[in-house]
Amino acid sequence: MGQRLQGKVAVVVGGGQTPGETIGNGRATAVLFAREGAEVLVVDRHPDRAQATVDLITDDGHVAVAHGADVAADDGPAGVVAAALEAFGRVDVLHNNVGIGAGDAPPHHLTDEAYDRIMDVNLRATWRMCREAVPALRSTGGAIVNVSSLAAVAAAGNLTAYKLSKAGVNALTQNLALTNARHGVRANAVMPGFIDTPMGVDAPATAFGLDRAAYAAGRAEHVPLGRQGTAWDVAHAALFLASDDAAFITGVVLAVDGGQATLVG
Repeated sequence: MGQRLQGKVAVVVGGGQTPGETIGNGRATAVLFAREGAEVLVVDRHPDRAQATVDLITDDGHVAVAHGADVAADDGPAGVVAAALEAFGRVDVLHNNVGIGAGDAPPHHLTDEAYDRIMDVNLRATWRMCREAVPALRSTGGAIVNVSSLAAVAAAGNLTAYKLSKAGVNALTQNLALTNARHGVRANAVMPGFIDTPMGVDAPATAFGLDRAAYAAGRAEHVPLGRQGTAWDVAHAALFLASDDAAFITGVVLAVDGGQATLVG
Protein backbone atom coordinates (compact mmCIF):
# COMPACT_ATOMS: atom_id res chain seq x y z
CA MET A 1 0.00 0.00 0.00
CA GLY A 2 1.10 3.60 0.50
CA GLN A 3 3.76 5.01 2.80
CA ARG A 4 1.82 7.68 4.68
CA LEU A 5 3.27 6.59 8.03
CA GLN A 6 6.68 5.49 6.82
CA GLY A 7 9.36 5.88 9.50
CA LYS A 8 6.80 6.53 12.24
CA VAL A 9 5.91 4.64 15.40
CA ALA A 10 2.23 4.24 16.22
CA VAL A 11 0.71 3.12 19.51
CA VAL A 12 -2.73 1.60 19.00
CA VAL A 13 -4.56 1.19 22.30
CA GLY A 14 -7.39 -1.31 22.00
CA GLY A 15 -5.72 -3.06 19.08
CA GLY A 16 -7.20 -6.45 19.86
CA GLN A 17 -10.90 -7.08 19.55
CA THR A 18 -13.97 -8.85 20.87
CA PRO A 19 -14.46 -12.19 19.07
CA GLY A 20 -16.95 -11.99 16.21
CA GLU A 21 -17.59 -12.38 12.51
CA THR A 22 -15.97 -9.13 11.39
CA ILE A 23 -12.82 -7.16 12.20
CA GLY A 24 -12.86 -4.53 14.95
CA ASN A 25 -11.89 -0.87 14.68
CA GLY A 26 -8.67 -1.17 16.68
CA ARG A 27 -7.38 -4.24 14.85
CA ALA A 28 -8.17 -2.75 11.44
CA THR A 29 -6.41 0.49 12.38
CA ALA A 30 -3.29 -1.29 13.64
CA VAL A 31 -3.11 -3.37 10.45
CA LEU A 32 -3.64 -0.35 8.20
CA PHE A 33 -1.07 1.76 10.04
CA ALA A 34 1.48 -1.03 9.55
CA ARG A 35 0.63 -1.38 5.88
CA GLU A 36 1.29 2.34 5.55
CA GLY A 37 4.80 1.96 6.94
CA ALA A 38 4.43 2.45 10.70
CA GLU A 39 6.02 0.29 13.34
CA VAL A 40 3.11 -0.49 15.65
CA LEU A 41 2.78 -1.20 19.35
CA VAL A 42 -0.51 -3.08 19.65
CA VAL A 43 -1.99 -2.64 23.12
CA ASP A 44 -4.87 -4.58 24.60
CA ARG A 45 -5.91 -5.69 28.06
CA HIS A 46 -6.11 -9.21 26.61
CA PRO A 47 -2.51 -10.01 25.58
CA ASP A 48 -3.62 -12.87 23.34
CA ARG A 49 -5.86 -10.54 21.35
CA ALA A 50 -3.04 -8.04 20.94
CA GLN A 51 -0.76 -10.85 19.77
CA ALA A 52 -3.36 -12.04 17.26
CA THR A 53 -3.30 -8.57 15.69
CA VAL A 54 0.50 -8.56 15.69
CA ASP A 55 0.49 -11.94 13.94
CA LEU A 56 -1.67 -10.51 11.16
CA ILE A 57 0.76 -7.62 10.77
CA THR A 58 3.98 -9.62 10.85
CA ASP A 59 2.59 -12.33 8.59
CA ASP A 60 2.09 -9.51 6.09
CA GLY A 61 5.76 -8.56 6.38
CA HIS A 62 5.40 -5.52 8.62
CA VAL A 63 6.65 -4.64 12.10
CA ALA A 64 4.58 -4.79 15.29
CA VAL A 65 4.96 -5.68 18.95
CA ALA A 66 2.19 -6.73 21.35
CA HIS A 67 1.80 -5.20 24.79
CA GLY A 68 -0.75 -6.40 27.31
CA ALA A 69 -2.05 -3.59 29.51
CA ASP A 70 -5.22 -2.36 31.16
CA VAL A 71 -5.04 1.37 30.46
CA ALA A 72 -7.75 1.97 33.05
CA ALA A 73 -5.35 0.73 35.74
CA ASP A 74 -3.23 3.33 37.50
CA ASP A 75 0.05 2.07 36.04
CA GLY A 76 -1.33 1.16 32.61
CA PRO A 77 -0.73 4.31 30.53
CA ALA A 78 2.81 4.94 31.75
CA GLY A 79 3.67 1.31 31.04
CA VAL A 80 2.36 1.62 27.48
CA VAL A 81 4.53 4.63 26.70
CA ALA A 82 7.55 2.98 28.32
CA ALA A 83 6.98 -0.15 26.22
CA ALA A 84 6.80 1.88 23.01
CA LEU A 85 10.00 3.76 23.81
CA GLU A 86 11.78 0.54 24.73
CA ALA A 87 10.67 -1.24 21.57
CA PHE A 88 10.99 1.58 19.05
CA GLY A 89 12.65 4.58 20.72
CA ARG A 90 9.93 7.10 19.87
CA VAL A 91 6.21 7.74 19.56
CA ASP A 92 4.74 9.55 16.56
CA VAL A 93 1.08 8.52 16.73
CA LEU A 94 -1.17 7.69 19.67
CA HIS A 95 -4.47 6.09 18.74
CA ASN A 96 -6.91 5.56 21.61
CA ASN A 97 -9.61 3.02 20.75
CA VAL A 98 -11.20 2.13 24.07
CA GLY A 99 -14.83 2.00 25.03
CA ILE A 100 -17.28 -0.02 27.09
CA GLY A 101 -20.97 0.33 27.87
CA ALA A 102 -21.73 -2.64 30.09
CA GLY A 103 -24.24 -1.76 32.82
CA ASP A 104 -25.25 1.56 31.27
CA ALA A 105 -28.82 2.76 31.70
CA PRO A 106 -31.06 5.83 31.68
CA PRO A 107 -29.98 8.41 34.29
CA HIS A 108 -32.58 7.36 36.85
CA HIS A 109 -31.49 3.70 36.69
CA LEU A 110 -27.73 4.05 36.29
CA THR A 111 -25.73 2.76 39.24
CA ASP A 112 -22.66 4.47 40.68
CA GLU A 113 -20.58 1.39 39.95
CA ALA A 114 -21.53 1.21 36.26
CA TYR A 115 -21.08 4.96 35.81
CA ASP A 116 -17.64 4.93 37.42
CA ARG A 117 -16.41 1.95 35.40
CA ILE A 118 -17.56 3.36 32.06
CA MET A 119 -16.08 6.77 32.77
CA ASP A 120 -12.82 5.23 33.99
CA VAL A 121 -12.33 3.22 30.81
CA ASN A 122 -13.76 5.54 28.17
CA LEU A 123 -12.66 8.96 29.40
CA ARG A 124 -10.21 8.80 32.29
CA ALA A 125 -8.02 6.19 30.62
CA THR A 126 -8.01 8.13 27.35
CA TRP A 127 -7.01 11.33 29.16
CA ARG A 128 -4.28 9.56 31.12
CA MET A 129 -2.92 7.85 27.98
CA CYS A 130 -2.70 11.24 26.30
CA ARG A 131 -1.08 12.82 29.35
CA GLU A 132 1.60 10.14 29.47
CA ALA A 133 2.28 10.25 25.72
CA VAL A 134 2.38 14.02 25.21
CA PRO A 135 6.07 14.47 26.16
CA ALA A 136 7.11 11.81 23.63
CA LEU A 137 4.76 13.23 21.00
CA ARG A 138 6.13 16.73 21.52
CA SER A 139 9.62 15.47 20.76
CA THR A 140 8.46 14.08 17.39
CA GLY A 141 5.73 16.56 16.44
CA GLY A 142 3.30 13.68 16.60
CA ALA A 143 -0.45 13.18 16.41
CA ILE A 144 -3.22 11.92 18.66
CA VAL A 145 -6.31 10.26 17.19
CA ASN A 146 -9.01 9.41 19.73
CA VAL A 147 -12.05 7.26 18.99
CA SER A 148 -15.28 8.89 20.15
CA SER A 149 -18.80 7.86 19.15
CA LEU A 150 -21.83 9.35 17.45
CA ALA A 151 -23.53 8.76 20.80
CA ALA A 152 -21.66 11.84 22.02
CA VAL A 153 -23.95 14.08 19.96
CA ALA A 154 -26.96 11.88 19.15
CA ALA A 155 -29.89 10.79 21.28
CA ALA A 156 -28.86 7.86 23.47
CA GLY A 157 -31.35 7.68 26.33
CA ASN A 158 -30.25 4.27 27.56
CA LEU A 159 -26.53 5.08 27.34
CA THR A 160 -26.07 7.83 29.89
CA ALA A 161 -22.51 7.17 31.00
CA TYR A 162 -21.34 6.11 27.54
CA LYS A 163 -22.72 9.30 26.02
CA LEU A 164 -21.14 11.47 28.71
CA SER A 165 -17.81 9.71 28.40
CA LYS A 166 -17.63 10.09 24.63
CA ALA A 167 -18.75 13.73 24.78
CA GLY A 168 -15.86 14.09 27.20
CA VAL A 169 -13.49 12.51 24.68
CA ASN A 170 -14.56 15.15 22.14
CA ALA A 171 -13.89 17.95 24.63
CA LEU A 172 -10.59 16.39 25.71
CA THR A 173 -9.46 16.15 22.08
CA GLN A 174 -10.18 19.82 21.45
CA ASN A 175 -8.36 20.81 24.62
CA LEU A 176 -5.36 18.68 23.69
CA ALA A 177 -5.28 20.34 20.29
CA LEU A 178 -5.36 23.82 21.78
CA THR A 179 -2.73 23.26 24.44
CA ASN A 180 -0.27 21.34 22.27
CA ALA A 181 -0.49 23.15 18.94
CA ARG A 182 2.55 25.34 19.60
CA HIS A 183 4.53 22.18 20.29
CA GLY A 184 3.63 20.74 16.89
CA VAL A 185 1.31 18.07 18.25
CA ARG A 186 -2.06 17.61 16.57
CA ALA A 187 -5.09 16.03 18.25
CA ASN A 188 -8.23 14.91 16.45
CA ALA A 189 -11.01 12.39 17.00
CA VAL A 190 -12.98 9.95 14.89
CA MET A 191 -16.68 9.68 15.75
CA PRO A 192 -18.06 6.39 14.37
CA GLY A 193 -21.75 5.81 13.85
CA PHE A 194 -23.14 2.32 13.22
CA ILE A 195 -20.13 0.17 12.34
CA ASP A 196 -20.35 -3.58 11.69
CA THR A 197 -17.84 -4.78 14.29
CA PRO A 198 -17.89 -7.58 16.86
CA MET A 199 -18.49 -5.06 19.64
CA GLY A 200 -21.14 -3.16 17.70
CA VAL A 201 -23.10 -6.12 16.36
CA ASP A 202 -22.06 -9.55 17.66
CA ALA A 203 -21.91 -8.63 21.34
CA PRO A 204 -25.33 -6.91 21.61
CA ALA A 205 -27.04 -9.43 19.33
CA THR A 206 -25.81 -12.21 21.59
CA ALA A 207 -26.75 -10.31 24.74
CA PHE A 208 -30.28 -9.67 23.49
CA GLY A 209 -30.71 -13.17 22.01
CA LEU A 210 -31.18 -11.79 18.49
CA ASP A 211 -30.18 -13.09 15.08
CA ARG A 212 -26.96 -11.33 14.09
CA ALA A 213 -27.96 -10.68 10.48
CA ALA A 214 -31.35 -9.27 11.49
CA TYR A 215 -29.77 -7.05 14.14
CA ALA A 216 -27.22 -5.76 11.63
CA ALA A 217 -29.92 -5.08 9.03
CA GLY A 218 -31.94 -3.13 11.58
CA ARG A 219 -28.96 -0.89 12.31
CA ALA A 220 -28.35 -0.30 8.61
CA GLU A 221 -31.89 1.04 8.20
CA HIS A 222 -30.94 4.03 10.36
CA VAL A 223 -28.00 5.06 8.14
CA PRO A 224 -28.65 7.49 5.26
CA LEU A 225 -26.14 5.68 3.04
CA GLY A 226 -28.16 2.50 3.57
CA ARG A 227 -25.50 0.35 5.18
CA GLN A 228 -23.38 0.10 8.26
CA GLY A 229 -19.77 1.14 8.02
CA THR A 230 -16.88 -1.27 8.42
CA ALA A 231 -13.87 -1.09 10.68
CA TRP A 232 -11.82 -0.20 7.60
CA ASP A 233 -13.90 2.97 7.18
CA VAL A 234 -12.90 3.99 10.69
CA ALA A 235 -9.29 2.93 10.15
CA HIS A 236 -8.91 4.99 6.97
CA ALA A 237 -10.27 8.06 8.75
CA ALA A 238 -7.78 7.50 11.58
CA LEU A 239 -4.97 7.04 9.06
CA PHE A 240 -5.81 10.34 7.38
CA LEU A 241 -5.82 12.21 10.69
CA ALA A 242 -2.59 10.55 11.84
CA SER A 243 -0.73 11.24 8.61
CA ASP A 244 0.83 14.34 7.11
CA ASP A 245 -2.17 14.53 4.78
CA ALA A 246 -3.85 16.17 7.79
CA ALA A 247 -0.84 18.33 8.75
CA PHE A 248 -3.00 21.47 9.09
CA ILE A 249 -5.92 19.78 10.84
CA THR A 250 -6.23 19.74 14.61
CA GLY A 251 -9.10 19.88 17.09
CA VAL A 252 -11.49 18.18 14.64
CA VAL A 253 -14.10 15.56 15.54
CA LEU A 254 -14.70 13.69 12.29
CA ALA A 255 -17.98 11.79 11.97
CA VAL A 256 -17.60 8.45 10.18
CA ASP A 257 -21.24 7.51 10.10
CA GLY A 258 -22.74 7.30 6.62
CA GLY A 259 -24.58 10.57 7.22
CA GLN A 260 -26.18 9.74 10.58
CA ALA A 261 -24.93 13.00 12.12
CA THR A 262 -27.03 14.93 9.61
CA LEU A 263 -30.11 13.43 11.24
CA VAL A 264 -29.12 14.83 14.63
CA GLY A 265 -29.64 18.41 13.70
